[in-house]
Amino acid sequence: MTTPEDPGAPDGQEQPPAGPGTEWKRVHPVSPLVRGWIALAAIAYFVGRDQVEGLFLREESSGPLPPGTPLLWGVLALIAVLVVISVVFFLSWWFTRYQVTAEHVRVRSGVLFRQHRQARLDRVQAIDINQPLLARLFGLAELRFEVADAGESAVRLAFLRLDDARSLRATILDRASGAEPSAAAPGEPGEPGAPSEAPEQPVLALTPGRVIGATLLSGNTVFLLIAAAAIAGITAVTGEGISLAALIPVGLGVAGGYWSTLSGAWNFRAAISRDGVRIRSGLLDTRTQTVPPGRIQAVAVTQPLLWRLTGWYRISVNVAGYGVAAGNDAARTRLLPVGTLDETLRILALVLPNPGTADPVGLFTAGIQGSGEDHGFTVSPRRARWVAPLQWRRSGYALTGTALLSRRGRLWRSLAVVPHERIQSMALEQGPLARKLRIADLRLHSTPGPVSPRIRQLEDSVLLELFSEQSVRAADARRRDRTERWLHRETATGPAVPGTGLPKPAAPAEAAQPGEAAQPAPQMEENWNEHR
Repeated sequence: MTTPEDPGAPDGQEQPPAGPGTEWKRVHPVSPLVRGWIALAAIAYFVGRDQVEGLFLREESSGPLPPGTPLLWGVLALIAVLVVISVVFFLSWWFTRYQVTAEHVRVRSGVLFRQHRQARLDRVQAIDINQPLLARLFGLAELRFEVADAGESAVRLAFLRLDDARSLRATILDRASGAEPSAAAPGEPGEPGAPSEAPEQPVLALTPGRVIGATLLSGNTVFLLIAAAAIAGITAVTGEGISLAALIPVGLGVAGGYWSTLSGAWNFRAAISRDGVRIRSGLLDTRTQTVPPGRIQAVAVTQPLLWRLTGWYRISVNVAGYGVAAGNDAARTRLLPVGTLDETLRILALVLPNPGTADPVGLFTAGIQGSGEDHGFTVSPRRARWVAPLQWRRSGYALTGTALLSRRGRLWRSLAVVPHERIQSMALEQGPLARKLRIADLRLHSTPGPVSPRIRQLEDSVLLELFSEQSVRAADARRRDRTERWLHRETATGPAVPGTGLPKPAAPAEAAQPGEAAQPAPQMEENWNEHR
């Protein structure tokens, strides 16, 4: 049955009656123009170029312009093309609708080839509000709803009024949180009683000077210096100055890298609310990300070589909804583009509120900066120096009641953190030389993203034991995980159960009332102290 609010229902399929607040809505009428402005600009360029060239050529001949000149026909052709494009844009807008129910987000689109996308609210991994430059001029925004299947089924609504996009995000997060009906605000965007964004507490903001400095000290600069030195050496040896032309593509590539880093980190601000971590950034195109509690699959703290001079670090994350597609947009997976050690610990306290250890600051500092067996790290045996002469004392792992930490790298430091319940699978790897030295690697499989957790060059017998124990530990943590409905969940893990090494349930966090941030369990607050 097709309801009046749902004229686009697929043939032969019955749709449930649309209840209050679940009617089908359309995106903003200007959306097709914002999406297709590149095609319009290309058409105008090619048609306009031909007409301008025709005018200049005509000026070289004598006599008035006769009827039916190329200019007239060109104008008529341009008008016809614009009419056709306007019809296509109108049909694209007319057949694009969305619906938010208590359990799903649905989007229907397409004129000739119809598409119906549906995502469960309890599988929401992240919600982004993106504003490309042209959309900002119209006061519009794109709402992107990520689900846990490597980004292939992301639901995109482009474009809505910015206030409507924010209200719709609040509606989705409110219904996905599992709040009680009395706590969940009714209504849809633009209607009285529609939920508003939960209040947030600012955590940190980056200054323009810090962002510029981090850009100039990034790996792009290292690559540029190495490339310039190599080209200069080749020129000195061969005496051929033509090799200097190779600096042009290198310079263009480095400039593109600089721009990507600068625009992605510009105006970066981080905050926390009852709906999770909120990240805002962007120079020309702006983005607001909201990652609900417990949706981060893996965290990596890295320090590029030149950042050793300033003591800066970067935090990247794997989120199930972003998947491989986020590799082309690193800003989406950056939880902190550049920060000091204190700021890094502050962000880690947001995404790992219950670190599962009595001294999280000492443990994570040792993982970021330290080497050796301090704070319970298990490191590579001495014979591993034959394959890792610089980092064998740093490569290692540590366990807490809630997560596994893996550190590596002497020049480029890296610390990966994976909650026990987020470990998808594990694999032991050992090559011929490693078998001779009785060492091995343990790869922790996470969702696609920039973080690839791996424990390198450890005693093979130690890793075999860890492999067996971690399988049990991860399975137990998954059974305890209650992050799908974060406003009605108990804290997933607590301190280790004596004698087992496995976590036990902690006291439940207080459920947040509408307009309030969720309060962590007292134990979490004590663990991170001033960093929480």
